Amino acid sequence: MSRGFVKEDDQEDIPIVPPRAELPNGVTNYVTPAGWDALLSEKQMLTDEKNQLNISSENERRIALNHINAKLHLLNNRIAEAKIIDLKEQPQNEIRFGARVTFRIEATKTVQTFQIVGVDEADIAKGKISFLSPLAKALLNKKKGEKAILKTGREERVFDVIEITYG
Repeated sequence: MSRGFVKEDDQEDIPIVPPRAELPNGVTNYVTPAGWDALLSEKQMLTDEKNQLNISSENERRIALNHINAKLHLLNNRIAEAKIIDLKEQPQNEIRFGARVTFRIEATKTVQTFQIVGVDEADIAKGKISFLSPLAKALLNKKKGEKAILKTGREERVFDVIEITYG
């Protein structure tokens, strides 16, 4: 039946689910083992939420289920595309995916540490940056003692690699 013949108050709102962190088409969804565990934990949490939904109104229940199912759909797609990187197999003396990198910003002499992680794991407040970020791209393949250069508009920021660890 055409939607034109349905009463307006019977029409259901399509759930608006915020998109997950951007992963461009064709880019492999790399995750650390901790990131993989977090994705599976999130899936379990959403599944539990779905199974324990206690809403008496059938319409509200359907809307809540649609919302959870939409989030699960996005998450399941991300899980299906995930490629777990074993950090023990990364070259320990070189910055690659999963590395925790300590560097000094030459201009300010400030020392910072970040781990290069997957897009779903990235959280700057926790010292985790996406492997797609400009800083991560500048640091990749560098070794201890080398300089990474990040071009930002008209200036270049120089980072001295102090330490590289995994795990």
